[in-house]
Amino acid sequence: MTAHTTTAPARRRRSPAARREERTGWLFMLPFVLLFLLVFIVPIGYAIYSSFFQQVATGGGAYGGGELVNRFVGLENFRYVVTSGEFWAGMGRVLLYTVIQVPLMIVAALVLAMLIDSFVVKHVSGFRLGYFLPYAIPGVIASIIWVYLYNGQISPIVKGLAALGVNVDFFASNVVLGSMVNITTWTFTGYNMLIFLSALQAIPHELYEAARIDGANGWQVAMKVKLPNVRGAALLAMLLSIVGTIQLFNEPQVMQTADPGISYSYTPMMMAFNTSRGFLTPKGDGPASAIAIVMAVIAGLLAMAYAFVERKVSES
Repeated sequence: MTAHTTTAPARRRRSPAARREERTGWLFMLPFVLLFLLVFIVPIGYAIYSSFFQQVATGGGAYGGGELVNRFVGLENFRYVVTSGEFWAGMGRVLLYTVIQVPLMIVAALVLAMLIDSFVVKHVSGFRLGYFLPYAIPGVIASIIWVYLYNGQISPIVKGLAALGVNVDFFASNVVLGSMVNITTWTFTGYNMLIFLSALQAIPHELYEAARIDGANGWQVAMKVKLPNVRGAALLAMLLSIVGTIQLFNEPQVMQTADPGISYSYTPMMMAFNTSRGFLTPKGDGPASAIAIVMAVIAGLLAMAYAFVERKVSES
């Protein structure tokens, strides 16, 4: 009896044309890879590196008397962040802002998307462009526009409400957070609407036809067919919104010019920015980098928690 041995097939050599095609693909990707490293990976790496250093003055005397140098302090900057009452107060404001703003915006975006996807609205392109247009305005510019509309001395909105006997101060301490919610919702509702609209338009029309054959009316089609099929889009929109709102910065930073009650540490991102400018601590970029890293970790944990809860709800 002879033993039969099997050998692995020899690796097939690629042709010169295939290798050239692969090199061409990598060359096309090279600009993106370089820019990605330059504007994303390198800044993150530098922020992590600088978070372990503080600027201190060298020399003698009560105030150092010398030039500023970077000194390695280990985890001191992170200890400063997690023990800072200002940081956690700002975090509380941001979480409250997220709880109010994100559901309001997601519901509004979904309603607009379903309205455009229905046969009720004519001239869909005009409505779609009109809803999306605020997103095309840079966030800082949008905040400046709304600060003008909130100003009690020149705002046509405030003057119109006053003529009706309604006096409102959009910069009052118990209202200012809602004013920021309005700016963000106005800006990003159209963007999220397009996410939902893309999901709605990807639903096979056979599902609509089957539902109508079974006697479903328009409302039942929307509730039983459309809503279940945009769950993935809703998850994406919620995750992006949570990460975005945790980084709340433009609105309070611009509104601070008209409302001195908004402190330098009103939100964690404002605290990081003003720390780097030396307004809160004269220790350089290290504490600011630590704040940004802690915020990135918190945003990631919140996004993971939401994704986990949403998956459990879907499975139940």
